[in-house]
Amino acid sequence: MNSCVKILIVIIVFVVGIAANVSGQEKDIVLNAPNNGLNITFRTEGNRLVYEINFKGKQVIRPSFLGLELENSPILGSNVLITNYSIKKGEDNYHLLTGKTSHVSEQYNSVTIEVLEQGFQGRKMNIEARAYNDGIAFRYLVPKQRSLIEYRLKNEKTEFIMAKDPVTYAQVVPNFTSGYECEYLKMSGTGSTLHGNHFRSLVALPVLMNMEGIAWVALTEANLETNSGMYVSNFRGGSKTAFFDTFVSPDLTHPEISVVGELPHQSAWRIVMIADDPGRFIESNIITNLNPDNRISDTSWIKPGKSAWDWWSGSLNKKGEVEYSTENIKYYVNFASESGIKYMTIDEGWNDGDISKYKPSMDIPEIVQYAKSKNVKIIVWLRAAHLWNRIDEVFPLYEKWGVSGLKIDFIDRDDQAGIAFYYRVAEKAAKHKLIVDFHGACKPWGIERTYPNVVGFEGVIGMEMSKEAGRDNAENRLIIPYTRMLQGLMDYTPGGFNNVTPEEFQGRFVQPMVMGTRAHHLAMYVVYDSPFQMVSDWPEHYRGEASFEFIQQVPVTWDKTKVLNGYPEEYITVARQKGEDWFLGAMTNRAERSFELPLGFLNNGNYMAEIYSDRPDSGEYPKKIDIKTVKVNEKTKLKINMASIGGTAVYFKKIK
Repeated sequence: MNSCVKILIVIIVFVVGIAANVSGQEKDIVLNAPNNGLNITFRTEGNRLVYEINFKGKQVIRPSFLGLELENSPILGSNVLITNYSIKKGEDNYHLLTGKTSHVSEQYNSVTIEVLEQGFQGRKMNIEARAYNDGIAFRYLVPKQRSLIEYRLKNEKTEFIMAKDPVTYAQVVPNFTSGYECEYLKMSGTGSTLHGNHFRSLVALPVLMNMEGIAWVALTEANLETNSGMYVSNFRGGSKTAFFDTFVSPDLTHPEISVVGELPHQSAWRIVMIADDPGRFIESNIITNLNPDNRISDTSWIKPGKSAWDWWSGSLNKKGEVEYSTENIKYYVNFASESGIKYMTIDEGWNDGDISKYKPSMDIPEIVQYAKSKNVKIIVWLRAAHLWNRIDEVFPLYEKWGVSGLKIDFIDRDDQAGIAFYYRVAEKAAKHKLIVDFHGACKPWGIERTYPNVVGFEGVIGMEMSKEAGRDNAENRLIIPYTRMLQGLMDYTPGGFNNVTPEEFQGRFVQPMVMGTRAHHLAMYVVYDSPFQMVSDWPEHYRGEASFEFIQQVPVTWDKTKVLNGYPEEYITVARQKGEDWFLGAMTNRAERSFELPLGFLNNGNYMAEIYSDRPDSGEYPKKIDIKTVKVNEKTKLKINMASIGGTAVYFKKIK
């Protein structure tokens, strides 16, 4: 037999082998969640790789395309065969230093699908997917191969074609360089609205949807390491359903490319959270599940806690005058020490732009030493632009000064270089025992599991907006728990005690006002997730106020979280456990609201409930609050009465 015949036989055997393998994969590949109520199906349709998602027998996402647009080549996913797949069972079992729970133990099922491009290039791509009981996650894996020298992503081509036009809560942002501080817009008929009223709208994640009669759905992502942030848009408006395309944040200097990397390369996880009730998303751990485990070997120095803050009040001194000085910061340190508050955050004004030098009038080492004598730790504020190329220089300096952490502001980007900055800061800050609070930031994505020294992310319309205008209003406060907070850490900066009605409200920089009752603002400390929670107002506003005791007592990290009721933009009730005790926060929008709340979440035994609630006239006089103590147990029904922009906060203390 000559060599040509031998080669021909080898080729025929190889092709037949592939054909036999591929033909065995032509059927649908179905991945079920452990409880079998949720599944994702993969297949090829016209050689295009697609997926669909079903929940309790109803279609949630119609067949939608999966693909990557790599530089100088056809879309990878548009002309492919599925060559192999494997389904496995898995379990997430880990501890969290911060967040809504202290321990996670969850089952999931997973599948890895191998895809081969037809044609000359014959590129390979894998899809990895996981099915949890509260959501589906998948990501692209591009292996090392001869057909690709480098991973150069122009854009991702993932589609989300909803089976029914939903009511959508979407944050439309102006571009890829925002601080995620835009309002969430409630829109019906998204298939046309996002396109018609906001042509080519860029929507930041997460996106919340109510597909009435089917499910609540949230689109988001996790684990952005080596990647950039994803957005969605409804470019195909006018259809009878929401049709979301995806866009990956482009490089700021070379916008024709979004992600560059070596092979193998894995994308961020794309997540479709699905449940009967949106409160389940707040309880979900899916974001941290999909991130790498803790990389900091010694975490004993990481201390979550509340912080006093000079910037919110206008850096007022005890006399009510604006003062940027060492002595005035000591005044705030004294307040923190007297109140049992762990931190004092020094905001802008301590340097002239050179972050390696402090002003003579703001002696950071002296302040640190004074604070140490008062058992208070110091955090300093920085601009990201000033830090970008100086991390290795200034982090050892801050450690030498004795600073305990950094508040890094105006990052305003989530391209690949921006995401790399977050990781670089987190890793190197940990080496110098510095905690980090990111402001002017994009959404978080679970980095706090990998680097638990990251204790804060802004990326939200927070209480600071009340210094300028009324964007921090009741509707905003009641939508962000169901949207922005799904991503995790949310530094809203609560604690406003200058409570006024909407009619009385005025935006002002010094001694700012806040809309809503005192109880409404206390409840934020339970409802909003933040292991680095601000106590934002001027110390003199807290002195002599009995309601301040709740802020002093409420924890910042939790063992368990339960959402008891609520609806986006309208109201919410959250209960959180710490040790044997529980805390509860309930908030309402401009509508007065009353209901009986069963306390079945309490463990066996009796509790003393310290209840901070609205009075009948709190809607008219928002500073008024009723404080009482009653004995309760798991069989008790608690009467909740909330005024307009009102609330209720409760400390359930276990009776030993």
